Amino acid sequence: MTDSKDLEAEIHPLKDENRKVQENLVNPAGKETSVKPPSQSHLSRCRTVAFFLSLFICLFVVFVVSFLVPCPDRPASQGVWRIDYKTAVACDFLATEDVNKDRIQDVLFLYKNTNSSSNFSLSCADEGFSSPCTFVAAVSGAHGTVLWERPVVQDRALVECGIPQPRGSGASACIILGRPGPFIAVDSVTGETLWSHPSSFGGNVSVLSPLLRVPDIDADGAPDLLVLTQEEDQVSGYLYSGSTGQQVGLPGSLGVGGTNGSILHVTREGAHYILVPCDTCLCSHSVKGLYEKATGRDSPLKSDPFWEDMLNTTSHRLHTHSMGAIRYLMNVPGKVGQDLLLVSSEACILLDGQDLAPRWTLSAAQVLRKPVLGYYKPDTPAVVIENGTSSNRQILLLDLGSGAILWGQALPGLPGDPSSASLPTADHRSAFFFWGLHEPAGANQTELGATGHHLYMFHPTLPGILLELANVSTPIVAFQVVLLEPSRHAACILLTGPASPDPPGLVSVAKHKVRDLVPSSRVVHLAEGGPDSDQAVRDRFSHLRYRSET
Repeated sequence: MTDSKDLEAEIHPLKDENRKVQENLVNPAGKETSVKPPSQSHLSRCRTVAFFLSLFICLFVVFVVSFLVPCPDRPASQGVWRIDYKTAVACDFLATEDVNKDRIQDVLFLYKNTNSSSNFSLSCADEGFSSPCTFVAAVSGAHGTVLWERPVVQDRALVECGIPQPRGSGASACIILGRPGPFIAVDSVTGETLWSHPSSFGGNVSVLSPLLRVPDIDADGAPDLLVLTQEEDQVSGYLYSGSTGQQVGLPGSLGVGGTNGSILHVTREGAHYILVPCDTCLCSHSVKGLYEKATGRDSPLKSDPFWEDMLNTTSHRLHTHSMGAIRYLMNVPGKVGQDLLLVSSEACILLDGQDLAPRWTLSAAQVLRKPVLGYYKPDTPAVVIENGTSSNRQILLLDLGSGAILWGQALPGLPGDPSSASLPTADHRSAFFFWGLHEPAGANQTELGATGHHLYMFHPTLPGILLELANVSTPIVAFQVVLLEPSRHAACILLTGPASPDPPGLVSVAKHKVRDLVPSSRVVHLAEGGPDSDQAVRDRFSHLRYRSET
């Protein structure tokens, strides 16, 4: 019978060999020796001491570095600032961009000055213009310091800021088309000229607004530009490189007559079409077709067969239900891609962005200002309609998807009131800002109106409340509510003073932090009763948090 040890060796031969090797290593001469293994508790204590010693050294290094290398200072942002220009005329233009890279949005604006710059030794003659000429200025959003300013054109016709330059340059440009004067691109950070070309339009040509950005047709990494002009009853399109300002090909006729207010629309096939208001209907032309007509070369851009079938090949008109002369045209977010909001002299209509079928119609509307988008319900787009004029004006907030009225309030308007504005809040709604005059019971509207333009704030969580933030007695040329610092700093930017053709006077640019205006505001109760005191209402508005639009 096989011994059990031999059986184990046959089953696990390597185990037996390993045991012998270990025995030979412990006692190579075959003698019995007594080797005591190190104490396990002693090794554990050594490891513990080494671990805590290493941890202490790491923490010590972190604390030393944190004191020796201070964190960068966040720039202090003033709640209010103002700069003035004497004997100047204001232009209806405001834009915001982080010019000095301090993570706070700065303010870009235009003004026409009879003298040299108030802050820099630059005059119209330095750039070859006669006085007065148009200056562009960049002002720090944090404290109102003029970062740069310079004369750019004789008389401004079109301006567009925030246009990125070619890949890798990191530059952003403001592009100004003078009338007359140069077509010029100015570096937003430094104010230096990136390119400049004389405008090539004839004396009888009207330049239509706005300046349109089109896809990068010359493949240089920067969006290109489209200028629409009208001579007699024909609209023509001029294509320009956004990086050099060189004209791309020859001007091409769109085959239509039209007015200001054109937009660039992208269909669900990804095709780009120019939409031009043509009295009571829409005219259109594909960017692809315009490029091929201007250059004689094939374009990589798309066309949409469905739209080509809709377009009348002779008149380039689209079959839409405008119900009167078209006043405003907007791209708005839709369920799939972009839809179109069309405002005519008789109605406000939402059109499907592909087949142009009406989704809803607000009839008998007298909308004389461009609508404003926002959010009344969380993450649900709404549109602000100012319906009517003067004492009959109503503010309406409509659900963009259905056209249902979510909120309405009579708010008489005054001549020269700016357009409404909105700003997204952290609860995925929007704060809305209206200009007008809410007349308290027994008050005389004429007497109140003499005090100036009144600014009201509204938030959907308090539908029975308006907060009167301020009133401005000087003429308002441009107004914006912007988030100068992400999630921090909502501010009203006002450009006030005389505008052409008024004689020159005092032009001012001012910033007011919204939160600083709330404590001294007047609470307007739109309905009887209400659970909150006036101070509780102010506190709720003070605690609003804002978010950047994505």
